[in-house]
This record gives sequence, structure tokens and C-alpha cells, in this order.
Amino acid sequence: MDARGAAEGIIEAEWKRLLGSDRVDSCVVRAAYADPRLRQLFPWVGMWELHFSRCPEYPWTWDVPYVAPRQGGGFAVAGPSRVEYVGEAGTAEAAVAMVADRLPPSCGRAAVGNRHDLAIPEQEA
Repeated sequence: MDARGAAEGIIEAEWKRLLGSDRVDSCVVRAAYADPRLRQLFPWVGMWELHFSRCPEYPWTWDVPYVAPRQGGGFAVAGPSRVEYVGEAGTAEAAVAMVADRLPPSCGRAAVGNRHDLAIPEQEA
């Protein structure tokens, strides 16, 4: 198996793990997995938020918005950094669409390696 195939296997395995996880809203995971643009990225969860990375190894990229649950229902879309707020959505599908519409221009299938290997600057703030 080549490096691309290995990365695809890692990414698919993580999606399958998250589809059965209780660490994040399953509706958001299912909606994101249904979008081919997001399904090709590496999903990861932190603080009940669903994040997306352009590489499957830590440290992950922080150049794609993420979805967070809102107290009382619905979702907030923020990012890519923690100080950037995109908006609110009443459904998982709407939140995922907001993320997909804001993918970086050069965003495609996640590549082997980590953020440093891809020379993508850290945007955590």
C-alpha cells in the first residue's frame, strides 16, 4: 500500500470510529461524513467539537472551520482559529454546509503527515 492509500485508510477508520462515538453529536458526524469534501479530511474531536484536518497525523491543521454544539440546541460554526466566529445553525446539515463552503481554496484530500510536513501554518488563537 502506498502512502496515499495508507492515509485514506487512517482517515476512513477515524470516520468510522467517530460515527460510533459519544464524544461528539452523531448528527454532525453523519452530516459531515455525507459531504464528500469533508469526508476526505481527517476528523478529530476536542471539547465536543468536530474538527477537520488536511493531514491525519498530529499536530493537525487548523485551517478549516469546525462545528461546536450550542447550549440549548443547534450548532455554532467557528474557525479556523478559536477567535473567528462564522455563525449559528439550527441543524447539523446547515452547520456542515457552512464549514464546507469555507474550505481553504487549495483544500483537497488529506495528505500523509502532519501540519509541519505540509508547511501549513498554525492558526490556533
